[in-house]
Amino acid sequence: MRSLSVWVTLALAAFVAAVPSKDGVHKVRESISSPRGWTKTKRAPADHIIELRIALPQPNFGQLEKHLDEISDPFHERYGQHLSKAEVEALVAPHPENIHEVNEWLASHGIYEDGLSRSPAKDWVLVRVPVSVAEEMLKTEYHVWTHDASGDAVVRTTQYSLPSYLDGHVETVQPTTFFSRMKSLKSSIRIHDEEQEATLKAVAAADTPPINVPSASGGHVDASCNKTITITCLQQLYNAVGFTPSTAHGNQIGITGYLEQFANIADLQLFYKDQRPDALGTNFTTVLVNGGLNNQSSAEAGAEANLDTQFAYGLTFPTPGTFWSTGGRPPFKPDSLTTSNTNEPYGDWLDFVLSQENLPQTISTSYADDEQTVPVDFAKRVCNEFAQLGARGVTLLFSSGDGGVGDGQEDPARQRCFTNDGRNITRFVPLFPPACPYVTSVGGTIHIPETAVDFSGGGFSDVFPRPAFQQRAVSQFLKTLAPGTYEGLFNPNGRAIPDVSAQADLFRIFLSGRPVSIGGTSAAAPTFAGIVSLLNSARLSKGLPPLGFLNPLVYAIQQYKPDAFNDITVGNNPGCGTPGFNATKGWDPVTGLGTPNFGKLKDILTLDLDLLKVEGV
Repeated sequence: MRSLSVWVTLALAAFVAAVPSKDGVHKVRESISSPRGWTKTKRAPADHIIELRIALPQPNFGQLEKHLDEISDPFHERYGQHLSKAEVEALVAPHPENIHEVNEWLASHGIYEDGLSRSPAKDWVLVRVPVSVAEEMLKTEYHVWTHDASGDAVVRTTQYSLPSYLDGHVETVQPTTFFSRMKSLKSSIRIHDEEQEATLKAVAAADTPPINVPSASGGHVDASCNKTITITCLQQLYNAVGFTPSTAHGNQIGITGYLEQFANIADLQLFYKDQRPDALGTNFTTVLVNGGLNNQSSAEAGAEANLDTQFAYGLTFPTPGTFWSTGGRPPFKPDSLTTSNTNEPYGDWLDFVLSQENLPQTISTSYADDEQTVPVDFAKRVCNEFAQLGARGVTLLFSSGDGGVGDGQEDPARQRCFTNDGRNITRFVPLFPPACPYVTSVGGTIHIPETAVDFSGGGFSDVFPRPAFQQRAVSQFLKTLAPGTYEGLFNPNGRAIPDVSAQADLFRIFLSGRPVSIGGTSAAAPTFAGIVSLLNSARLSKGLPPLGFLNPLVYAIQQYKPDAFNDITVGNNPGCGTPGFNATKGWDPVTGLGTPNFGKLKDILTLDLDLLKVEGV
């Protein structure tokens, strides 16, 4: 089999040599320092197949952004008038000249229409070529790079070039300089033994007075919720007791799955039996993307996938749920000459969902990368893809991270927050995609009354400027900082995260047939997504459109109806050798605007939105 692949590579190389080259003079498109934490081990095998993603310009993206601003602004007359798939694609399509020039370049390397694929808007081109061809196309050398801590390996380069005539026709090519390592955002798993399980049941059954919480349903929350978070706890705490979503108006909720995290159906049934018996026997739809799998063996059940699906679908039952299992785990095993995809799987998932006509109105993701490890051009393009979904009426929620302002380490002697730009200086580490302004970033709380959980990710983007919708709230927070606070450690003009928050620890799920307790902002994101889905159900039942891109709305609500969120004012998020930021009145980079009060939000979004507009004006 290896000899065949070598023959194919030689044949392709011979064919390319016979094609007149239009390459001309090449210009360096991107060059980076050797990334911190990675070691270059050897040249990549010439016949290793790599899938190049080529981004063409989106010359009318500004128009799409204008549409998105208007239809997401609760004070605008177009609020809620989302665009169709076709309308969005027309707004992000490249010019015919862009397509022609890229086609000419590909043809000069023997790549024609039948050897590539395109996104529906034709703004991305995907080609699968041997490393030897990619090196010729990009005038570079690919190497196998090994991650020092994990041993994972990827095929990457630190510099690539493009023909000068492609200036203005190609925005980025990946994988080239992309050294990110996607991670799930769960901070801990605690498995209950029989004695602990008996203790938890005794606490739940004990006649302990409930905790007084004025904003909760009935003004109180079960005392057991300070030990274990269940569906009932979240319904009580966030004032959602008694609301049953409708299945009559097309409302749906989606969960993304990566890194071979499998949502186990048998565990879901145990969870339902334990916490949601009326849902017993029901299921969700699994959609496989880019070679994703659906391994249902108990041993392969994923803690992340189970947490996301059990709580998102448990909160929103009987709303139909979708779980996308996306392939494309980044590591490449250099000794096997595998041809598996080494791309970041976000792109593969976006390719798939953007090609679908009908999508869930609410989608939660509990995976992220350090922002500094994602090439800036690529991060901006992926962020633009999220904007397309927002314009189509989809709310995207992402966990804000589990490292506080960076690595979760308060001790300066042990912190690991160093830049990877060759300077190796200490700096806070925001995450991507949570730093993209077109997604809603969800931080974490713990206990009742709620305080900030110390691992709640928060801070300021070094890539994306602060958007107008959060300018007022974030500026007020920055004014509370003493002059010089953390100077040089963060970008005070950057997009600020998180936007909102929810409970993020002590969640009781079932994993491989056993109850476990799990925590992380990966618990907060599906929780907040569940509340958003309930709000969508309430709106759709009244003939109103779904919420779509959420951020301009939640910041407006917090300004004019602040009791719709539970303001968290206690706690901090240490990291990078510092105590991090403090939770405080109003927005803060630990818990954002706070946690949701479903009852208040439902009234505003189904009854009082006109009043909100009057107060806003």
